[in-house]
Amino acid sequence: MTRMVFCQRLQKEAEGMDFQMIPGDLGKRVYDNISKEAWTMWQAKQTMLINEKKLNLMNLDDRKVLESAMIEFLFNQGDVTIDGYTPPAN
Repeated sequence: MTRMVFCQRLQKEAEGMDFQMIPGDLGKRVYDNISKEAWTMWQAKQTMLINEKKLNLMNLDDRKVLESAMIEFLFNQGDVTIDGYTPPAN
């Protein structure tokens, strides 16, 4: 049976994740309040952020930057912005 959550990013009832993707209290918050669809959207933004800003996930400061961006994107309706990045034309 599919687990449903009210997704804070999408502001609608949607299919929840199958398991907690990240540890700790933040991971529990994401698991309880973010849908699979919104998590997939975040993963694409996360990849772009890591690549464009050349973040090193072994570096604590870089992980904090990524965590802050994730919270802003998933819970505060923010978007990932990267100075100098222009999205490709469709």
